Amino acid sequence: MKLADVRKNAFAMPLNNPAYPRGPYKFYNREFVVISYRSDPETLRAMVPEPLEVIGDTVNYEFIRMPDSTGFGDYTETGQVIPVRFKAKDGSVQEGGYVHAMYLDDNSPIAGGREIWGFPKKLATPRVAHESETLVCTLHYGSVLCVNATMGYKHHEIDQAPLLKSLARPNFMIKIVPHVDCTPRICELVRYYTEDVTVKGAWTGPAAIQLFDHALCDVARLPVREVVSATHFVTDLTLGLGEVVFDYLAA
Repeated sequence: MKLADVRKNAFAMPLNNPAYPRGPYKFYNREFVVISYRSDPETLRAMVPEPLEVIGDTVNYEFIRMPDSTGFGDYTETGQVIPVRFKAKDGSVQEGGYVHAMYLDDNSPIAGGREIWGFPKKLATPRVAHESETLVCTLHYGSVLCVNATMGYKHHEIDQAPLLKSLARPNFMIKIVPHVDCTPRICELVRYYTEDVTVKGAWTGPAAIQLFDHALCDVARLPVREVVSATHFVTDLTLGLGEVVFDYLAA
């Protein structure tokens, strides 16, 4: 293979058989269960990197069932998103979410999510199930239960306008790519948006969530103090590609 061929074909690893195709990535009938809870403000501030600023004391714990996604297939994902504020160099201020942790059960979106955007994804076994009148969501890391969440099934339909507004906000994460000597070669704050969002239904209801300690699945580091709200909704959407908004190594 010639040098020019390497440059032309180098999109993702492995070079000759990438773990995922090029985007954009579209999702159909993407089912969310989002439980918002109050946590420890000092811990949140310790976990969220500058130049982001924590807003309040809440965490959104998300379970996402993705039965039909282009390029990534059929999988389930879960994780914690912390409401934050970002001030750009031009002085403009945005509110959005900092993606703190993600766990899922499919290699392709783990590889693509980490390599393209910098999603903090690790392999685990999240599950979303409909058991009679209850939505039951769990996360196992190996054989160990790390999250147990329940929600009443479609108790009250909600106004979609505030939900669409929240889905239009940006999300942020840190993309880290190590050098061959294990020093950071890339360390960037990345921003992305969800696009072409169609909400097919949205509901709220009573909810409960428990987080359990685990050495390598540290969801319990952001402890649950009080459940604030819960939302269950189904969407079609496109996962927008990211942009770098802050370079830690350049700074």
